[in-house]
Amino acid sequence: MQSPVRHHYDVVIVGGAMLGSSVAWFLTDHADFNGKILVVERDPTYEFASTSHTNSCMRQQFSNPLNIQMSQFAADFVKNFRRYMGGEERIPDPVLQSYGYMYLADTPAFAATLRDGQAIQAANGAGTRHMSVEEIAEAYPFYHLDDILAGNHNLVDEGYFDGNTLFDWWKRIARERGAEYIHNTVVALDRQGDEITGVTLATGETIGCGTIVNASGPCANVTSEMAGITIPVAPRKRYTYIFQAEQPLDRDLPLTIDPTGVHMRTEGSYYLAGCPPDEDPDVAFDDFVEDHSLWENKVWPVLAHRVPQFERIKLINSWVGHYAYNKFDQNAILGPDPEVRNFIFANGFSGHGFQQSPAVGRGLAEFIATGDYQTLDLRPFHVDRIEQGVKFAEKAVI
Repeated sequence: MQSPVRHHYDVVIVGGAMLGSSVAWFLTDHADFNGKILVVERDPTYEFASTSHTNSCMRQQFSNPLNIQMSQFAADFVKNFRRYMGGEERIPDPVLQSYGYMYLADTPAFAATLRDGQAIQAANGAGTRHMSVEEIAEAYPFYHLDDILAGNHNLVDEGYFDGNTLFDWWKRIARERGAEYIHNTVVALDRQGDEITGVTLATGETIGCGTIVNASGPCANVTSEMAGITIPVAPRKRYTYIFQAEQPLDRDLPLTIDPTGVHMRTEGSYYLAGCPPDEDPDVAFDDFVEDHSLWENKVWPVLAHRVPQFERIKLINSWVGHYAYNKFDQNAILGPDPEVRNFIFANGFSGHGFQQSPAVGRGLAEFIATGDYQTLDLRPFHVDRIEQGVKFAEKAVI
């Protein structure tokens, strides 16, 4: 483990993966911030971080305008990454593979929900189409659609992107600009009344801080409880499978959300599928044990039913990742704690973290640097909604 260089930092970020590095980079890029940043990461290999197990998907098919706007900024950020990062030739231009999400509805109620969602998305500039079964079959003849009534699909700025490129460069440029990353673990927080005054590390040091950012992913509640705060975030297992088809499809497979909850999409020359387990309990942050029966009993039968060409497939790889699952309303928990004002949340993304990381990093950097949001107003995500019992209204949760 590493000890920090300084005894006090203006901002201490607990967790240096996607969200922590986004906040760090956007802070270094904000004209009104010139403070010192410490990023504390307990596993610098990121082997078990949600960042390393993500499927890097991006969608605008939400029912809440704020979620749509966050993804629209993320799409623009990815497509113009080099410009946002300063325009240097060494910075890559990642590609946003816009083959879109295809939501399939098998009941009249679900079809109506998709129709309502499309209207909201279109009103906010998204390119979503509400499609009849005939329209789906014409565009994607490989689907089995006898049990489907309608679908929603968007080919504009929706699909897959290489999120790890963003993560790598946020971390690299933040460090070049003076943000200090250390391999260590926060084991205690010193709370004096309505503020956190210090952070104790596993190596024994207590470091003073002006602001602390909880970006500790599935361990979010562990970090919060050190400050005497409880949030409803816990690790939940999510399964991913890479498979090869004996008879590949003749066009890209959109990220298809089957009514069963299984999803599938093109992954280079292979295909990717995923799902939650049938029983979805909280798990330990280091529990990545796979239930191997899930593939045979749930995932493969759904794939073969929805795409008959997937009756003959070969499983290439599989893994378990963790959602930082917000059990209250499955949406992000952001902003300052109502009682501990210098404790900032960046937690509970429930699978939306990669696609929301540009907007969250930008927004929290604005809030820390100026005391308010300057672009998107992220206050509907603030943690005080939980105590008030007011859920963030979002129907399109996967």
